[in-house]
Amino acid sequence: MAKFFGIEFAPLAIPFERRIQTLCVVKFVITFLVGGFGGLALFIGLFFTRFYVISLIYMAWYMLDRLSPYRGGKRVAWFRNWLLWKKAADYFPIKLIKTAELDPNKNYILGYHPHGILGMGGFLHFCTEGTGFSKIFPGITPHLMVLPGHFQFPFYRDYLMTSGILPATKGSMDWALSHGPKGRALGLIVGGALEALEAHAGHYRLKILDRKGFIKIALRNGASLIPVVSFGENNIYEQVANPPGSRLRNFQLWMTRLLGFSPPIFYGRGVFQYSFGILPRRRPVNTVVGRPIDVAQIKEPSLEDIDKLQRRYLDELLALFEKYKVQYGETPECKMEFF
Repeated sequence: MAKFFGIEFAPLAIPFERRIQTLCVVKFVITFLVGGFGGLALFIGLFFTRFYVISLIYMAWYMLDRLSPYRGGKRVAWFRNWLLWKKAADYFPIKLIKTAELDPNKNYILGYHPHGILGMGGFLHFCTEGTGFSKIFPGITPHLMVLPGHFQFPFYRDYLMTSGILPATKGSMDWALSHGPKGRALGLIVGGALEALEAHAGHYRLKILDRKGFIKIALRNGASLIPVVSFGENNIYEQVANPPGSRLRNFQLWMTRLLGFSPPIFYGRGVFQYSFGILPRRRPVNTVVGRPIDVAQIKEPSLEDIDKLQRRYLDELLALFEKYKVQYGETPECKMEFF
């Protein structure tokens, strides 16, 4: 590797396979960062061209199809099995580790921790076959739950649904868990936007104590809860220091309240150099799927029911973290904190 003016450039003699992996991750990152507004720009821009009829047709389609994301979406098998996703997972690599079998005759809610900057592992595990979810858990149909605002963007909403992504709303989750065959697994990045601001290497501070909605949904539908810890998710990007109480953190919290999503200031590497850029770094991510917590169905759970199940979930999550943290790259002193 050559270094000029403090910038570390990638060597020329890089195996072709690694170049393909990098290209696949470039595609993922660009789509994630600009896909929504890109779809909106395309929709509006077509009105000022001779192809305006495309936007008119799409507008009619959008109105007819507007409830689809809340009714199970429209998964497309070939899209999930796209070789691109396998190459993107191999870039890090990202691996999915099973600790217990999942019964296809039950439904599940998988709590994914931590959020990280982009939730890279969550997407590749639950929205694609890049890490072999269907082979590791046969008979289980995964979905990733995301902010419902993503489904307001023209074209982008359809792209998301092809991979099985659904909006993280009570109605959408209830529908998915109560309709169709059993074996659904809803992957929920519990900490959400605020937890992204805690994404620092070796740091596991989880926004979860006031996240009780998914607990209530699990009780109402009798869906088993599964804690999932993704070791390394916080290591693939660097985030500018933003300790609680700092001016930067206060500004980020204000922006989160205003926009509905957090604006972490992060950096990784570039395509041809390793010093800065928007691509994640090649660092291993090992996602450990814990054992299911069986949940008896309670149509109208009380606060006591919810709190009791949440305490059990947190105990299982912490135990999973402690059991595997050293095996997957963290120090014995590394702690998981809840707030």
